Amino acid sequence: MKISLNWLKDYIQIDETPEKIAQLLTDCGLEVESLEKTESVKGGLKGIVIGEVLTCEKHPDADRLSLTTVDIGEEVLPIVCGAPNVARGQKVVVATVGTTLHPASGESFEIKKAKIRGQESRGMICAEDELGLGTSHDGIMVLDPSVKTGTTAAEYFKVEEDHCIEIGLTPNRIDAASHYGVARDLAAVINHLHPQSKVRAQKPDISNFKPDNNTAGISITVEDHDACPRYTGLCISGIKVQESPDWLKNRLKVIGLKPINNVVDITNFVLHETGQPLHAFDASKIAGNKVIIRKPQKDTAFITLDEEELKLTGNDLMICNEKDPMCLAGILGGMDSGVTEATESIFLESAYFEASGIRKSSKFHTINTDSSFRFERGADPEMTVYALKRAALLIREIAGGKITSEVMDVYPVPVKPCIIHLRYESALTLIGKAIEKETIKKILLSLEIAIKQETAEGLELEIPPYRVDVTREADVVEEILRIYGYNSIELPERLHASIVSSPRPDKEKLQNIASDILSNRGFNEIMNNSLTRANYYQSELFESAGIVHILNPLSQDLGVMRQSLFFGGMETIAWNQNRKVADLKIYEFGNIYFKEENKANEGPLKLSGYREQRMLSLFMSGNLNPESWYAKHKPVTLFDLKAEVMVLLQKMNVRMDDAIAEEIHGEGFLEAGIRFLFNDKPLLELGEVSRTFLKSFDLKQDVFYASVNWELVLELQDKHMIRYSEIPKFPEVRRDLALLINSDVKFSDIERLAKTAEKRLLKKVRLFDIYRDEKIGAGKKSYAVSFSLVDEKKTLTDKEIDKVMERISQTLQKELNASIR
Repeated sequence: MKISLNWLKDYIQIDETPEKIAQLLTDCGLEVESLEKTESVKGGLKGIVIGEVLTCEKHPDADRLSLTTVDIGEEVLPIVCGAPNVARGQKVVVATVGTTLHPASGESFEIKKAKIRGQESRGMICAEDELGLGTSHDGIMVLDPSVKTGTTAAEYFKVEEDHCIEIGLTPNRIDAASHYGVARDLAAVINHLHPQSKVRAQKPDISNFKPDNNTAGISITVEDHDACPRYTGLCISGIKVQESPDWLKNRLKVIGLKPINNVVDITNFVLHETGQPLHAFDASKIAGNKVIIRKPQKDTAFITLDEEELKLTGNDLMICNEKDPMCLAGILGGMDSGVTEATESIFLESAYFEASGIRKSSKFHTINTDSSFRFERGADPEMTVYALKRAALLIREIAGGKITSEVMDVYPVPVKPCIIHLRYESALTLIGKAIEKETIKKILLSLEIAIKQETAEGLELEIPPYRVDVTREADVVEEILRIYGYNSIELPERLHASIVSSPRPDKEKLQNIASDILSNRGFNEIMNNSLTRANYYQSELFESAGIVHILNPLSQDLGVMRQSLFFGGMETIAWNQNRKVADLKIYEFGNIYFKEENKANEGPLKLSGYREQRMLSLFMSGNLNPESWYAKHKPVTLFDLKAEVMVLLQKMNVRMDDAIAEEIHGEGFLEAGIRFLFNDKPLLELGEVSRTFLKSFDLKQDVFYASVNWELVLELQDKHMIRYSEIPKFPEVRRDLALLINSDVKFSDIERLAKTAEKRLLKKVRLFDIYRDEKIGAGKKSYAVSFSLVDEKKTLTDKEIDKVMERISQTLQKELNASIR
């Protein structure tokens, strides 16, 4: 939010420097993110003066140029001018050598001493657009002959210097979303630091408000008082819509608003002055002279000021006439009822709308305005009439006309102020320092918080309705503390702490260990939003009934809770590959979410009907190693990813020997891969991402994906203990077998059967070669498998080794119909 310092000083008398004011605002919770000096005309017209043309002759070598001499007060300058309207005796605007001009369009440039067609030129006689004062380039600016030669252009054009203060306004502090709101906080801080100053934030006086007549004949009807607790309006006739005066335009420009016309500019001015949004309707376009606040039927068409057609939801609150909607309440006006240059009479609206309804409509239609920003956070119901009268007086002053109605105020059930009991003991506990009772009372009163009753234990307080963020005792303590000053609270000399037992296994610790392992092996961690696109889950891979939908999504891309980490990872890969980062190793820890009827979430919230699950995803794509002169390119394969996952699970104390492996072909996201089950629970899926998904993300290279059930990994921590065993003293023996087997036989079957045949001596089974050829038979393949044997009590003899190998061979021949080659 941007604040003009000059504008701010209209409501508070303060002589501090801009830097000091920025510090005071930051200290009281309105963090100043930037402080920038500004001028009403860019560059402040520095180096530009008013001069008189003494002589003007045709250039001897150019038909369209003139040789002039210009008196600028201190000296007479020779200037070559190309304007057709330059003449002797004119008062003109001269940019001297060294001046930087900031034209209305195009880039800034510096005036330099030059020779133009052989003639010296030491300045420039300027046109309106070259000074940034307008857009006309028909000729140079010719001023009133009475202007004193040598007057600076900044003085003549009344250039105003200001400072733009940009505040990082937190969502709860909507009371400070205006110049008066900031002045109110600033006054409270100054009065606390300097009690003798007695500074007050003052709103402009509106006591001279009085309708000129009551002939407008427009009536107001509110059909939904819950959505619109208060609605006020009045009529002004005989106005002239035109350009705003300079002071008004300058105020708006400093805070980044573009002036439009005097009526619209006044509504914007009052909005940023008081925080109360206003809207002006062309009164001649209000059919039936009736303003009706209601919710039209679903799919009713409405065209906004931006000429965009909306389909209403049936819950959108609209300002309507007798026939049609005119304005999306609290958000944006309609094209057919807005103020134009032809408008002569207006109906001026100032209302208080219920916050959640405005937010829902704003988010559904993806329309964000200064008005919706304030209404959806909570406006001040007591500011509506003041802002209306203030705007009406300004319109009558600037645009002319007469106020042709009384203030129409529909406010059947006034908003009651919140009553909070503050205990001095609570303030001491939360702040950590005893603040004098008188100081607390002065701070509260300076914030317009009324003290209804005082006892020895505390205060009964009445919170003004505009402080929507102050609803609890702790909120009041926060208000006291931010004005008293966080920096005024001394740090304690002693730190009190308690020992708290943590559950086993420590989930955070194990996740950090896993993250360290993966990061040390070259992976980068990613974090994606739990909210994602609904169209990701509209395939047959997901059950529509299990999708968790967001009631009021920020956008269509954030409409549901994710059911997989896959899509976020693929988005990350696509984003990186589009920026020439092709070699990727990434991982993500995150929750996935499901809607399940009659089931409770096992997490800390235990929400009935919902379930969340912790998962780990890994992705690899591109080349295994970075480009180098000493290593060849090696594309990533499924087995590279499998090796990384197995290393991680081994470090996490998961015994994969106990897992059952299944092959995957064309299931889910994978073209081909492996699934590992632990007690019939899926522990791990990994494989090559299918071409369908690669194409949908516009990826040109292979991607390999692994999904780990992290909650199951945590469960297995208690079941598998790491035990110490002595290194064998006796040598390991290796024997190899070349097995001719059917093509559908898996290595895991060979490993399992071999360990069943010999449980004590067999330690490792490894596959080190695969051979396929028509010569060995159709539907056949040859595996070269090594078997490592160790006896921890003695050295194995050849006879014992042969006996074990014979038993393994017979088992494989019997169970797998394998042949020993």
